Amino acid sequence: MSGALPVYRWKLAPEGLATRRQLRALGLRPGGQPVAAQLERPRRRRGPLVAYLYRLDLARPVRPMTPRRAVALAKANQARRTCPVCGRDAGYVLPAHLGTCVPCADATGAAA
Repeated sequence: MSGALPVYRWKLAPEGLATRRQLRALGLRPGGQPVAAQLERPRRRRGPLVAYLYRLDLARPVRPMTPRRAVALAKANQARRTCPVCGRDAGYVLPAHLGTCVPCADATGAAA
């Protein structure tokens, strides 16, 4: 199989490759490059955890945050915190399985 990705075990990846989180910690992003390799961390009773590795020499710098982007991000986060039932800012991101703030979920759960 000629098109397969190289697979490395946990903590044994060669220099010059990094995961997305490692790239971000260095102020970099993959920048559209294909996945270069795969990292596997074995687990006892389930399949291995998999992380994709990217080449550091092809990584690009993270795009800077612009004022317009900051405003858009703030609006998106505000929408994730606003309860659709009571309309208040919950102060936390609403749980997806509830769809409302916890007090509203408790109120509808007690009424049902």
